[in-house]
Amino acid sequence: MKIMISRFIAIIILVIPGFLAMIGFLMMKDAFFSYIAVHGDDQVTNPSFEWLHFGGGLLLFGIGISFLGGWILFRDRKRNYVGPRFKKKRPAKPDTTAQT
Repeated sequence: MKIMISRFIAIIILVIPGFLAMIGFLMMKDAFFSYIAVHGDDQVTNPSFEWLHFGGGLLLFGIGISFLGGWILFRDRKRNYVGPRFKKKRPAKPDTTAQT
């Protein structure tokens, strides 16, 4: 039962950033769509882009995707699935043959 609860908590931890990324994408899409849709309306003389709405969506999308990407990279490093470019850097060994 303890493993089941811990896995459920892990799923919740991954679902929340996924929802943040989804909400951010939808906010950006809505801001862009409303700007394009206003151009077809003859009653609006000066259409403006909703920069605050778009920026908030971009921020939420970036936070969610970066968390999920970092989690996947951490898991793949732990299981040794990544290429040499993404492996952790090891500190250089001191040269024992150097004379002082």
